[in-house]
Amino acid sequence: MADTPVDPRWPKILSLSVHEFRTPMTVVAGYIRMLLKDRAGPVTDPQRRLLEEAEKSCARLSALLTEVSDLANLDGGTAPFNRQKTDLQIALRDAVEQLPPLADRQVAVDLQLDGDGAPIEGDAVRLTQAFSSVIKALRREVIDEGPLVVRQRRTSPGYDIRIGDAGTLAALDAEKPGQGDPFDEWRGGCGLVLPVARRIIEAHGGHLFGAPDGRKSGARIVL
Repeated sequence: MADTPVDPRWPKILSLSVHEFRTPMTVVAGYIRMLLKDRAGPVTDPQRRLLEEAEKSCARLSALLTEVSDLANLDGGTAPFNRQKTDLQIALRDAVEQLPPLADRQVAVDLQLDGDGAPIEGDAVRLTQAFSSVIKALRREVIDEGPLVVRQRRTSPGYDIRIGDAGTLAALDAEKPGQGDPFDEWRGGCGLVLPVARRIIEAHGGHLFGAPDGRKSGARIVL
């Protein structure tokens, strides 16, 4: 999918969809907030709990529309990038620190960095966003008790980042140079953050690969 040319109509359709969905959703969210503030009279505790759940769903829809808008801008070539000298290791640290806790279990993230810095020309905020999205998605797939390892190494001329649990990381290390399976960016429960992440990485001249043998708990990023 990454090598398929983008239909020029696609970004326009996405942008129009965002506009058409956001207008009624904003109205619904506004009325829910008014009800929660008792603007239409007092509500009972059971009613308040239902409204609070509806408000959470509106917030999730709003976040999804933001992702759709970002995807449209990236595919349309209009997404802004603040490119400057930055450090890849700082972006990776920030990405790990921003990870929210998992609701059902704890999965540690073992960040392994190569050396005291990894200078790169790029948008630090965008790179952190992409790394965080990928790591967050892969962490959900870890089923054993071990940590999710994020290992950054220097290559020539750039950097290699491998992410996975112990078994997946071993499979990634066993790959021959130049190999790389497609990354499944269209997986449930992640919204559109993974397609956005892949495009951000490619905008920096990099590539996002999946783990071999259809493993979902691993990825390789080459920059």
